[in-house]
Amino acid sequence: MQSRSNPVYCAIDTVDLPLAARLIRSVAGSVIPVVGGVKLGLEFFLAHGAPGVRYAFPAPVRATGIGFFLDLKLHDIPNTVAGGIRAVVELEPTFITIHTAGGPAMMKAAAETAAAEAKRLGVARPRLLGVTVLTSLDKSDLVATGVSADPDRQVLRLASLARESGLDGVICSPLEIAALRQECGKDFILMVPGIRPSGAASADQKRVMTPKEAVTLGANHLVIGRPITEAADPALAAETIARDLGAL
Repeated sequence: MQSRSNPVYCAIDTVDLPLAARLIRSVAGSVIPVVGGVKLGLEFFLAHGAPGVRYAFPAPVRATGIGFFLDLKLHDIPNTVAGGIRAVVELEPTFITIHTAGGPAMMKAAAETAAAEAKRLGVARPRLLGVTVLTSLDKSDLVATGVSADPDRQVLRLASLARESGLDGVICSPLEIAALRQECGKDFILMVPGIRPSGAASADQKRVMTPKEAVTLGANHLVIGRPITEAADPALAAETIARDLGAL
């Protein structure tokens, strides 16, 4: 389950297990969480696996109704990605990411496996989100990898392929929100990193936007990490963002 009103998913980007647990308790462990969900990514999962998820994000925190975004960015042959999905469904993530560049067969296998395994376990089906063009990349980066399309055109191409292949939505740059909403419809989930509150440093994100701007354009969920987790008071930083969005 996830917050219906708070679009913010706090990115817990650390391999320090006690720190991850403290950060999650800070922003999500109260009666009224100040974020809509938490994101645990590849670094964390490689370091700690499923036991680390259970430790950092225990049942009492989940009981607040907060969402759980498992950001693994799976990319391999269809059978291997399906196996990876099958292995983590029991953790009951709200969202799991896979790379759209893996192609339609891979995405279809992942979607079918997520539904089948959730049904077998009697848990909610995780929503699969496709990774399109990473927010750390711009046109020059794409050209260096042999992709001649502008980032926004490449995102549209991959998002359309994801929708046709059974995925629930995509990860996208703030600058592609409006075009994706028009291209893929109102029910397609847009999870948007590269979000920086006014006055926050952009760091390694090249295509950024404020939370309010992104929601106004049509983003469903916002991934915000360092402006919250590196603040002197993470809970207060998250609460400030949520109040600015009218989510508290």
